[in-house]
Amino acid sequence: MKLFFGQKVTKSYLQRRYFNLDDFWERSWKRRDFGSYNIVKPGFVSEGRSVPERINRPSYFDTSMPPPGPDEPEIKTEAQIKKMRDSCRLARFMLDSVGKYIKVGCTTDEIDAVVHSLAINNNAYPSPLNYRGFPKSVCTSVNNVACHGIPDDRCLEDGDIINVDITVYLNGFHGDCSAMFLVGEVDKDGKALVKATEQSLERAISICRPGEFFCNIGSEVELVARKAGFTVVPCFTGHGIGSYFHGPPDIYHCYNNYPGKMKTGMVFTIEPVLAQGSHEIVILEDGWTAVTLDNGRTAQFEHTVLITDDGVEILTNNVA
Repeated sequence: MKLFFGQKVTKSYLQRRYFNLDDFWERSWKRRDFGSYNIVKPGFVSEGRSVPERINRPSYFDTSMPPPGPDEPEIKTEAQIKKMRDSCRLARFMLDSVGKYIKVGCTTDEIDAVVHSLAINNNAYPSPLNYRGFPKSVCTSVNNVACHGIPDDRCLEDGDIINVDITVYLNGFHGDCSAMFLVGEVDKDGKALVKATEQSLERAISICRPGEFFCNIGSEVELVARKAGFTVVPCFTGHGIGSYFHGPPDIYHCYNNYPGKMKTGMVFTIEPVLAQGSHEIVILEDGWTAVTLDNGRTAQFEHTVLITDDGVEILTNNVA
């Protein structure tokens, strides 16, 4: 997910940045009723987990700064595609596996521990760890947290919705996917948001093929979101991926005129974020956690896809 993963930030979308959390959380404003759930505030973040020497680590493990990606969308070779399939298959396996641990009372830090262990046990590196200083091995975004939530000691509560975003670095290539999970009894508004977001991703993937314009992905997401009564959060984009975590093309999930067409051999993520209310978000003082300005809930789903001669292959599809 590109934004302040060292990428583009558009001022019109990021209206305000709060450094005084007490003032932010205690603000009072009138907002529509978004349903039954609790607003999430950041908790205590423990130290990042260690990585054994035997694990192949990306260069940013030591420096926190990734090398630049390619200047243009990469056309991958068969050898590169094979490695992408392996890393994406592992990412999906980990995402499906961690879902079994998500329940009322579980902390997001415990989710981080599970993800980290799964990566290490499969001889892979959890890509988010120390990427531009991110302190944990996975992103966990609950309720009003739109993206890049940092795992902490907050216990998941009955009625929460949570996005778990997993990326792994295996044999020199990153695989990336995310999904929503329902915690306990989620209200109908939350379920509707999650369903529409997943449908918007499916709709966007369905048009992918050689010769298709990248910008049409955003049009498809917008159509699904608006029909369901939700808003696209436009400042979060998908991205090219490979031996680099983030690179071209940028994949916008809103109406846009981003240039370029898809070509056989391109690999990129599609990962729309839909919101119940306003598209406006703020980034908290940790430099990562993005929350909605109106405290409405958001949802996100993500796949990594490969453009093939006759269409598209979802590299992070559930193989179960």
